[in-house]
Amino acid sequence: MSLKGTTLSDSVSPSDNASSLPRDEVFEVLSNARRRCALQYLKQQDDRRVELRELVDHVTAWENDTSTAQIDSAERKRVYTALRQNHLPKLDEAGIIEYEHMRGEVELTEDAREVQMYLEFVPHNDIPWSEYYLGLSAVGAALVAAVWVGVYPFGELSGLGLSVILIALFAVSAAVHTYDAARNRIGSEKYEVCDE
Repeated sequence: MSLKGTTLSDSVSPSDNASSLPRDEVFEVLSNARRRCALQYLKQQDDRRVELRELVDHVTAWENDTSTAQIDSAERKRVYTALRQNHLPKLDEAGIIEYEHMRGEVELTEDAREVQMYLEFVPHNDIPWSEYYLGLSAVGAALVAAVWVGVYPFGELSGLGLSVILIALFAVSAAVHTYDAARNRIGSEKYEVCDE
């Protein structure tokens, strides 16, 4: 199940006849790590309905950095209560999941696809990609200026040589960005969804 990207606007969905989730509501819903953990696990289940107990076990394990076999009943109960009474109803109300509390089953909806763009993860040591590309553009401009002015050794570059260098810089950056975005997509094994 792949998630489509959209532009930031008052609603996530660009078409009028598609369901739309208000941007503020999406940010509020996704501001909680436990809800992101629940969405992460559901995303990994390939559109199947998940029993609440199974979801609770996996969210508890993620939060406690352990396996589902090693979680204790107090940890499980704390997560169960919060998910059942607060987080799952909020995700259901937002239209991101379908939560049948009487049957104890949870499933992602089609609208869950629309929240992906809000989940790009920027690790604490990294800079946002927008700032990276701004810096890369500044480096490219400095390189062009050095060639134009004739600063050694850049003054020896031909127009074709300069073009190849600039295209290579942006192509490598775009490839790394694409890989990083795929790795940080909800449902990816490496996505650090439970981090605050």
